[in-house]
Amino acid sequence: MEALESELFTKIRKLAGNQKANHPWTTMGNMEILKSAGLYLKDPITGKQGITLAGILIFGNEVLIQSALPHFKIDAILRRENLDRYDDRDDIRVNLLRSYERLLQFVAKHLNDKFYLEDEQRINLRDKIYREAISNLLIHREFSNPFPAKLIIESKRVYIENANKPHGNGIIDPEDFSPYPKNPKIAKFFKEIGWVDELGSGVRNIYKYNKIYSGADPEFIEGNIFKTIIPLTAQATTQATTQANEVSKDDRIDKILKFCEEPKSRDEIQEYVGIKNREYFRNKVLNPLIKKDLLQLTLPNKPTSPKQKYSSVKK
Repeated sequence: MEALESELFTKIRKLAGNQKANHPWTTMGNMEILKSAGLYLKDPITGKQGITLAGILIFGNEVLIQSALPHFKIDAILRRENLDRYDDRDDIRVNLLRSYERLLQFVAKHLNDKFYLEDEQRINLRDKIYREAISNLLIHREFSNPFPAKLIIESKRVYIENANKPHGNGIIDPEDFSPYPKNPKIAKFFKEIGWVDELGSGVRNIYKYNKIYSGADPEFIEGNIFKTIIPLTAQATTQATTQANEVSKDDRIDKILKFCEEPKSRDEIQEYVGIKNREYFRNKVLNPLIKKDLLQLTLPNKPTSPKQKYSSVKK
């Protein structure tokens, strides 16, 4: 216990109480909180008791964390002028609670506030986006992998990456994906103190609020390294905008129309043009062709039917 940051327990009691007036943690001692959160367990085989790795990562001091995971660190980097190295950097090797605060401070230092009225409440869009992004970075990291987590602020985007145990590969569609808990004990702990919502909500919220903040869609790319790309301007160069330029070419449109002379499903057309992002394909490719009356629905009275197909041949 002496290797844990005891003052953080006071902070946790307050945060948990803010979420729920009668939260049991508000009256628990330090050890009781650890046991309640599943961060202090008994090995059923050996009978030994002790703090878990999740507990060390959440409450441990820097010495304890480095003894348990010598490779643990998070790089926060500003790279706008000096592209070979950096303009500012925070080398973070502290526990997850302190890391969350340090990363938010770094973002607040280098990115502008933007406010928005939602349900008659004024919210800070920057904080909304990056609280989610930072929580995802910390919670879903594969800690056994020595690859250092990074948050890099560039002139046109913020680039975040961390080691990952993938349950798929490629770009994630916020409207069509199944979230998987990577570190359930850490995720549950962050939820209890109000730093995350439900599993999967982070991706959806970043997508929602960044559209308002910058007018551009973020990207989430699943792989051994999980990558989050958050554009800071609508002109930011992303895979989606590259695809948009390609799809806008007449030859691509002609190919789609030729392909759909025999009615095809959405999945068949999307696979044919080689676009992985379902949201992008629907909004930037399929819907514009329908609006221009270049593609017709085979079931016009049932637009969302799973049996829906699209034809370029007018009846």
